[in-house]
Amino acid sequence: MSRYVLKRLGWLILTTIVVAIIIFTIMYFVPGDPGRLILGNTATEEEILAYDEALGLNDPFLIQLGRYLKETFLEFDLGTSYVFKVPVMQEFAERLPRTLILGLLCMVISAAIGIPLGVVCALKRNSLVDHGAMILAMAGVSVPQFWLALLMVILFSVNLGWLPPYGFGGIEYWIMPVIAGSVGGIAMNARQTRSAVLETIRADFVTTARAKGLSENKVIYKHMLPNAMIPIINLLGGTFAMAIGGTVVIESVFQFPGIGTYMLTGINQRDYPVVRSCILILAIFSTVAMLLVDLVYAYLDPRIKAQYVNASSKKLKKKEGESK
Repeated sequence: MSRYVLKRLGWLILTTIVVAIIIFTIMYFVPGDPGRLILGNTATEEEILAYDEALGLNDPFLIQLGRYLKETFLEFDLGTSYVFKVPVMQEFAERLPRTLILGLLCMVISAAIGIPLGVVCALKRNSLVDHGAMILAMAGVSVPQFWLALLMVILFSVNLGWLPPYGFGGIEYWIMPVIAGSVGGIAMNARQTRSAVLETIRADFVTTARAKGLSENKVIYKHMLPNAMIPIINLLGGTFAMAIGGTVVIESVFQFPGIGTYMLTGINQRDYPVVRSCILILAIFSTVAMLLVDLVYAYLDPRIKAQYVNASSKKLKKKEGESK
């Protein structure tokens, strides 16, 4: 099992480095001069060149890339915002907890509603409840987040006046962003759970449990659901990654002061350190979430354990044979 964990950690580190290289390369070749955008049209060419030189933007690509990777992964320095003149880490310390809480709330609500709904639909398959819930789930998957968020603002803020349309404060500022970010996850979890439970219902061990005379509740909760949860747990990591990535849209609509709003401001202003750091941080949290899901998946699925145990025993026997 330790070999599996080390392998997954290695892939996480490699993925993070590759993401950093890709986003740096994209930002390097994007048209536009940060110095010109920041100093404005009134600045002279000499002032713009001096500003770019001070930021190191006139250096060759490989030198800039090496300096960026060194500062990011060895010195843990994400740089200073060109526009706000504030270290990016300082802004992250304030904004990142809000984005993580928003993503976690969306994931928890998606799982708490979507998984039981999928179980009910599977147990009552081809009923009105099943068909109605799957139609709503299909609509939930298809509806864009920004469109749903705008509709909620028009309905609950403009027309009814129940909730604030944007900003950050008490619990009333969290209600619409959490709901808008949870709808897609609820639909995905419901559909995946329904499929997983239907596959498990047809399994031989479920038929055997019923033949032994076990009650239907024991068959469902002790035999069926634990086995059906294995693919569902894998989906939860994707739900969290989708929730974290989707906060960019949600935060921009509701002007929620998190990482998404910070990143969009950086994109509009060609603030390279902000854009690179935000995408890298979001990528890290998404890969960490998937790593945790893989570890839980490996713990629950005996086939993965057996794979690495058998591989270790074969290597041990091979070494013993060579020593003889």
